Amino acid sequence: MSDLQKKNAGEAAAQYVEAGMVVGLGTGSTAAWFVKALAARNLPDLRCVPTSERTADLARELGLTLSTLEDTPRIDLTVDGADEIGPGLALIKGGGAALLREKLVWEASARCICIADAAKVVPALGTFPLPIEVVAFGHKTTANRIADVLADHDIGSPARVREAERGLIRTDGGNLIYDAACKLIADPARLAADLKSLTGVVEHGLFLDLTDLAVIGTDEGVETLNP
Repeated sequence: MSDLQKKNAGEAAAQYVEAGMVVGLGTGSTAAWFVKALAARNLPDLRCVPTSERTADLARELGLTLSTLEDTPRIDLTVDGADEIGPGLALIKGGGAALLREKLVWEASARCICIADAAKVVPALGTFPLPIEVVAFGHKTTANRIADVLADHDIGSPARVREAERGLIRTDGGNLIYDAACKLIADPARLAADLKSLTGVVEHGLFLDLTDLAVIGTDEGVETLNP
C-alpha cells in the first residue's frame, strides 16, 4: 500500500534530523508524513523552513518552529518527496505546484534527502508529466516557446496549463504551472538547461544533482538509494 510506504519513508527520514538543525520541509503527501514524524520527535532548537504555505500550516499546527530563507539562508537538511526518481537520483518534482520554492530550499541545503513510495522509482524520467512554472503574464506565448524546446527534444505533445474546477492553478508565488507529457526524457540535463533559458519560465521540475540520499518506503520498511 502506497500510504504505508509513504509513512515508512517519512518516519525513517525523520531519524536523520538532529537537535539544533535548520530543516527544510518538503511539500506533498509523503513529506507530510515526515513533518508529522519530525514533530513527534520533539527535538530541541529546531528551525524549519517550509516549501509551501500548505506545509507551513501543518508544521505550525504541530508546534514546529518556522523560519524563512531570509532569516536562515543556510539549511542543514531538507527532506522532500518526488514524483519520479530516475537514474543517479535525478528527480521530477512539482506535482504539488511548489517546485520553485522547493528548489530554492533544496539549493540552500547542505544535504537533501528524497522520500517516496516504491512506485516512484523508474528506469528513466518522463512518464510523470514534467511541471514547468511560468509567469502568468503572457503565459500563452511562453507556452509556445516551451513547445519549441520540447519539439527539439523529440517530445511531440505541447505542455498544458494546469487547471482545476476553480480555474487556473496558481502557485504560492502567483505563477502558473504547465505540465509537459514527455513520456521519455532522453537528456534531462540538456532539457533542464533549455527550459531554464526561456523568458517567462521561472523554474522546471527537473531536480538534478541535488539529492544526496533517497529513502524509499516499502511494505516492510525502507530501502536507501545513493546517487
